[in-house]
Order: sequence, then structure tokens, then C-alpha cells
Amino acid sequence: MNKKLMFLALATIGFAGCNGGFKQGDGGMLYNIHTSKGGAKLKEGDFVSLNMILKTDKDSILNNSYDSGAPIYSPMPKVQTKGDIVSGLSLLGEGDSATIKVSVDSLRKNGQQVPPTFKGKYLVYIVKIEKVIAKGALNEKVFQDRVMQYINGQKDALKAKEPAKIDAYFAAHKDLKFTKTASGLNYVITTPGSGPNVAPHDTAIINYTLRLTTGKVIETSEKAVAVKEKMSINPMNPYQPIPVVIGEGRVVKGWDEGFQLFNKGTKAVMVIPSSLGYGDQGSQQMQPYTPLVFEVELVNIKHPDPNAPKPAAPQMPMQMPTTAPATK
Repeated sequence: MNKKLMFLALATIGFAGCNGGFKQGDGGMLYNIHTSKGGAKLKEGDFVSLNMILKTDKDSILNNSYDSGAPIYSPMPKVQTKGDIVSGLSLLGEGDSATIKVSVDSLRKNGQQVPPTFKGKYLVYIVKIEKVIAKGALNEKVFQDRVMQYINGQKDALKAKEPAKIDAYFAAHKDLKFTKTASGLNYVITTPGSGPNVAPHDTAIINYTLRLTTGKVIETSEKAVAVKEKMSINPMNPYQPIPVVIGEGRVVKGWDEGFQLFNKGTKAVMVIPSSLGYGDQGSQQMQPYTPLVFEVELVNIKHPDPNAPKPAAPQMPMQMPTTAPATK
């Protein structure tokens, strides 16, 4: 199975739901099943595709799979602690939906990870089970073939939707006059810079904010943006411009091309199609065929030292720089 699938066993944050109608489960868990189709319930080893909205019990949204336009894929993991999210999911089958409140105290008592800055009684998950492929007695090859057939079908659907997502962004930002390059990169310079453009092998010092075409912020190097967008703030994050080597395949193609169009002081918006981003595989934060919107500022340009020793190993290719999410 694709290693980039999101595993529910790693989920450590939750979503707050309704106040009434909850039943008591094991380990302090509360659950409210909104829709039940009466099908077989999830079992360990089954493949599940689901949508999940993540919130604190104070109604602060932390994550929402609907933003990416595609569900989460995962093998159904083993229950780690009575009353954990996997326990709640085992009450559901294909087509079912529920709000599941997981007791933070219970998780902590059993040694499960909880965000250290989390303040609240529950981690609460609002989930909709979109698809289940039961493992049952299927041999591994047959099971994996069925899973990949489903995933590839979902990818094809995402690919077909990508142009409409980009067009919707342009329609919502008619004040920005984008230029489209031969590769498909769209960019607009909102504040001109001065001096020579970035050249291959230069290090661009940049501030950036990554958004989906819906406007949702995924990452930023600027604390003011993180606070404005109500992102959770990591005190270990310096929130400062980052250095990026351009033209050596160390970042996504859209950055390698785009920054060579800019000079020092430039502020710009780049709309990067998936062919110049994370492609048909996506990333930990991105579904396949996801177009990216970058608001960037080129703070400075550093030229390579011709006398400097060559690095022993290159940076990991095709990876955007990441920042931990931001808290007031």
C-alpha cells in the first residue's frame, strides 16, 4: 500500500460535535451515530476511506479533510487503548457517520500522545465513512489490488477536478492579472523588486504562505499570517524567512521556475498546478493532483561561493520546506 496513505493510528487531535444524544463507550469515550446504513462494522486490517473534521471541544477547527477535496485513506489499525478513536470507528461501517469524543485524560493515563498545548476534556472526531474494503479471508494480492483500484479511481477523479479548482481561484481573484508560462505556472508580481533575477544555484531567502485554491492556509513562514489565520502556534518555530537553493531540483518545479522570474524585494503570487508540485502522489499534507497557491516575498538573494566545498549529499528533492503549525 502507498506509504503516503494517512494512518488513523497516528491521529492525535480531534473534533468537537453536538452536545446531546451521546452514548457512553469504553474508556470515557462518548459517541453519537448520526447515520447508520446497517452494514458490516470496520475490523482491524480493513481498508477505509473517510472524511474527518477535526476540532477541539471548544469548537476550534484544527483540520478538515473536506478542504483537500478528497477523503483520508487508511488501513484500519489495531485498538491501542479502550476508548480511543479506533474504538469509535469500529462502531461504524460504510456510509455511516458519527461524532466521537475521546477522553484526553484516558489517553494520557494510557501513555498515548496528546498535543502538549491542548486544553480541553475531549478530542472529538466527526467522521463519515465513505468506503470500506473488507480484508476478511482475501489473500494479500487480491486485497491490495482492490484497494489500489479504488485509490486510482479516486486519483482520476481528482485529476479531472484540478482545472476547475484553478479556474475557481482565478474567478475569485479577478483583480490579479496572472501570466501563464509554457509549463503551466501562473504568476503575478504584486510588488516589483529591483536588481538581477535569481539565477540557478542562487539561494533565495524568502517568506511564503501556502494556500489551497479555496484560500485555506496550510503553511507559512510569517507569524502574523499564522495568527491572522488562527493557526496553532509552535513556540519552537522561528517564523522567519527561509533559504532555498534554486534551479537544482531541491524543491518542487514550480519554485525552481518561479523564483528565477523574480528579483530582490519582489512580492508575488504563484498558482502552481500539480504537474509542477506534488503530482499524482501528493504529500503528507496534500492530496494527489492538488494545485498550490503561494504568496511569496523574495527578501534577499545569496550567490554561491565558487570556492566553497561541494556538499557531501544533495538536499532531498521535491520537498517544500515545512514549518510547524502556529498558537496565540
